[in-house]
Amino acid sequence: MAFVRSIEKDDRSLRSAHPTELVCKYIVGERDGMKVLQLNSYGSGGREIPDKLSQTLQFGEESARQLFLVLKTEFGFEEH
Repeated sequence: MAFVRSIEKDDRSLRSAHPTELVCKYIVGERDGMKVLQLNSYGSGGREIPDKLSQTLQFGEESARQLFLVLKTEFGFEEH
């Protein structure tokens, strides 16, 4: 569980896609007067405790903007 300060491109290449699929849910709230996006991943059905909260990433405005730009650039998403 962590607050994402910044997003940077890694020079390494992706070896393969992970075989395990899971659900990711998001929450939007405030922390110290700042809007925060929180992404929660939940354990896959094959885990000892299925659907248990597994990992959490929090994004403030700047890191959320960086994530948006990565998605826009890498997937060609458009602003509406």
